[in-house]
Amino acid sequence: MAALAADLAAETAVTRALVAGLDEAGWRTPTPAVGWDIADQISHLAYFDEVAVRAAVHPDEFRAELPAALDGVHPDTIAARYRDRSGAQLLAWFEDARSILLDTFATIDPRKWLPWFGPDMSAASSLTARLMETWAHTQDIADALGVTREPTARLRHIAHLGVVTRGFSFVVRGQPLPETRVRVELTAPDGALWTWGQSDAPERVTGPALDFCLLVTQRRHREDLALAAEGPSAQEWMTIAQAFAGPPGPGRPRSTHA
Repeated sequence: MAALAADLAAETAVTRALVAGLDEAGWRTPTPAVGWDIADQISHLAYFDEVAVRAAVHPDEFRAELPAALDGVHPDTIAARYRDRSGAQLLAWFEDARSILLDTFATIDPRKWLPWFGPDMSAASSLTARLMETWAHTQDIADALGVTREPTARLRHIAHLGVVTRGFSFVVRGQPLPETRVRVELTAPDGALWTWGQSDAPERVTGPALDFCLLVTQRRHREDLALAAEGPSAQEWMTIAQAFAGPPGPGRPRSTHA
């Protein structure tokens, strides 16, 4: 848990470095997420950090309030709610919420099950999800600013979440999960091979870990990525892959990103 928190803190530093020097006009720079600017990306992270802490500290209350809360957690609704705040206010909120999140999860058993808007998940998975969200929304910020981030070994957390949410990607669309086993083989930023699944699985997904993470967070269209999917189940998964909770994401249109 300490190692995971350290990686989240490092990912948070990347996010902060991108936005800390922005003037108010810079905070209002549109991002690839339709209708969202940089300020919306930061308010989204701060809001769900606070919600994650509530789910961890008061799980029973969170579960009781969840049916009513689901009506008001659409990302666009949350973004609109905080558009009266300045960039400096949003950054201060994010820094405070993230600090509390890290302090809270440092004392939680990583195996403890916590409620969420999708299936319940372990505290370790919840913290991994915050890392995934941070990386994904920071990708939108980097794209808006024309910045290329250096991929790191922290991508392994996001790739793992992308693999274990394979079933969720089908269920959230009302589709049965194919019984066919799929092996995933990804090339890490340092050239190492990261693998999931049995070596004799009849189908597989291969390619750069960065591209897989961009796909499962729906930050790039599949055709813009160097991923190979062998077999019909693997191909279908790569079409609908979604590592984040909530309704089916719209994905991104095909683009000319390098």
